[in-house]
Amino acid sequence: MVAKKKSAPKRTAAKTAPPRDVKAVVTELKRAGSAAYKADMAKRYGIITKAEVYGVTVATLRKMAKEIGNDHALAEKLWATGIHDARMLAAMVDDPALVTPAQMDRWVKDMDNWGIVDTACFHYWDRSPHAFKQIEKWAKSKDEFTKRAAFALLASCALHKQGTDAQFLRGLDLIEDHAGDPRNFVKKAVNWALRAIGGKAKPKLRAAARETAERLSASDDKTERWVGRDAMKAFDKADK
Repeated sequence: MVAKKKSAPKRTAAKTAPPRDVKAVVTELKRAGSAAYKADMAKRYGIITKAEVYGVTVATLRKMAKEIGNDHALAEKLWATGIHDARMLAAMVDDPALVTPAQMDRWVKDMDNWGIVDTACFHYWDRSPHAFKQIEKWAKSKDEFTKRAAFALLASCALHKQGTDAQFLRGLDLIEDHAGDPRNFVKKAVNWALRAIGGKAKPKLRAAARETAERLSASDDKTERWVGRDAMKAFDKADK
């Protein structure tokens, strides 16, 4: 008796998650908003924006982002709403592999507070292949938050080890060139970038960052001195 051949299992189409409805996500954000946190954003954290704000905590936004995963199309729709909380979520769910320099330029022009700048840089843009091109470009900007984005992005790349030695050494040149900008959100980002590069494990970069900090510490310009001295304090503390 000849055994019958088993028929190959039928292939079923792979299940794909249905596209997220941006209106439903915005409704969820609105429901998660807190009037108390919204007040704290300005009072305690200095996040002041002209955009509509629901007051969704960062912890809640991160939880939602984890549930959504990367969704470039949804991110663009969330950004287009103009709502601060939606834009924060957009920066957490967009796909770094799909972002373009044009999109980065378009988004950064809409940014009017450090919270959205740092979220985009730290959660998203630092993994883009266009990061250092944009750092170079934005460092020359006259707009406070675009310029902050340059150095917040440089700091994020250093902290997440996204970049080459040559790129970070060039970053130190940019830091030294722009350390005299007295605007609060720029000088703090410049300082952050210097500390981040100086904290890298590679001795070459650590030494170069410390040399930059020492030069700035001795500057006649008070903003440059603050950037350098604050970084030196952080380096000394880390060495103990």
